[in-house]
Amino acid sequence: MIMADEDSPAATEELQDEVAAMGLEPKPEDEINGQTEVASGPSKSAKKKAKKKAAAARKGDGTENGEADGLEAAGTNGVVDDSPEANGAEPGDSNGTASKKTKSKGKKKKVQTDPPTIPVADLLPGGIAPEGEWQSYKDDQRWRETSEEKRAQARLQDQMINEVRQAAEVHRQVRTYMRSIIKPGIDMTYMCETLEDTVRKLIQANGLEAGIAFPTGCSLNHIAAHWTPNAGDKTVLQYDDVMKLDFGTQINGHIVDCAFTVAFNPKYNPLLDAVKAATNTGIQHAGVDARLGDIGAAVQEVMESYEVELDGKTHQVKCVRNLNGHSIDAYQIHGGKSVPIVKGGEQGVRMEEGEFFAIETFGSTGKGYVHEDLECSHYMKNFGVGHVPLRLPKAKQLLGVIDRNFGTLAFCKRYLDRVGESKYQMALKSLCDNGVVTSYPPLCDQRGSYVAQFEHTIYLHPHKKEVLSRGGDY
Repeated sequence: MIMADEDSPAATEELQDEVAAMGLEPKPEDEINGQTEVASGPSKSAKKKAKKKAAAARKGDGTENGEADGLEAAGTNGVVDDSPEANGAEPGDSNGTASKKTKSKGKKKKVQTDPPTIPVADLLPGGIAPEGEWQSYKDDQRWRETSEEKRAQARLQDQMINEVRQAAEVHRQVRTYMRSIIKPGIDMTYMCETLEDTVRKLIQANGLEAGIAFPTGCSLNHIAAHWTPNAGDKTVLQYDDVMKLDFGTQINGHIVDCAFTVAFNPKYNPLLDAVKAATNTGIQHAGVDARLGDIGAAVQEVMESYEVELDGKTHQVKCVRNLNGHSIDAYQIHGGKSVPIVKGGEQGVRMEEGEFFAIETFGSTGKGYVHEDLECSHYMKNFGVGHVPLRLPKAKQLLGVIDRNFGTLAFCKRYLDRVGESKYQMALKSLCDNGVVTSYPPLCDQRGSYVAQFEHTIYLHPHKKEVLSRGGDY
């Protein structure tokens, strides 16, 4: 507390005024050494109150002296209390340092809800998405890790890579949630729409800038890929089904393509183990300057070392030889390179720095060869297609819808239904017949067989490779 100098005439006069204001009459004064001093008057407590009031008035005029009265502010232990409250700040005052610290400590970190509803971008501290799994390149490319030039080149890609990592984090959170609700008896249409709606929320879907990269594949049993329910489909997931759940996310055209297999009956575990091990082998052999044919040979060796016993019969797990992994380009799920899963293919083609790849493998208890079958649901506008004259007005109108909503990203009939299209079958056929759009019917092995799939998206950095979609589940 700051006190006025009580020996000065001004202080004495002011003290008397304060005493008078309190209704107290001073006693007669005596002259001592030329100074006026109150000989007798109010009690000590009254004087103390008056002095406090005078000090408060001085404080408002800026006449306080903080250095002179440091001990006045000290507690009984002699330590000065410099908290915001002791210095005149109200508790919680934003001008107080201690208050700021309290606020920052009390601020809770956002966590995802269950079911997930908060956009992933709102959960990332500083907007930085979590990294994937880092792996070193093979021995002849290991020098890249210590090359300052390569590490500098990697830093130049931070913004683009952060977008892909964010899409990968959306994929992880969505699939974690879906694993918790997928049970025998779930309606397949409900399952797909729940998954897709969750992706849209978490990625903050915005036209072609962010959203779903391709239709949710939920192919069952002998169907290896490209099946999703069309409108009116009543398929229900069964306990003995083997389902491949393949879905993608994208931000600014950077696609994360990732898949896993769901099987409730433990008798299929050896099949799933084989495919998972084969996919991880493909990832381990991938890298800058790696030959695609060598990756296929390594995958096949691992895959076909597994066996699975089903209903008393032992099956060697076979690679589905006409299905491949692939490179990924912006807004183009299948880039120009294929990654075989058997030996003998793509011998002269190598992976290059700066490329994205979907490393996916398929293992089957059947022939290990797929063909097109069943009703088509998947479609995609051909990448780089120029102007094509269309005679049907409805085909022209439908092409405009596809351009606005999907561009060159894959779509399905349910997506056309969702944006309000109807009676589009003839127009869609016209677009396919004219080479503007390509249909992708379900791909099936022989009936009675079972196919499993696992897939991850990787990126070949200048210094290392990153498994972007890796998670705690697989």
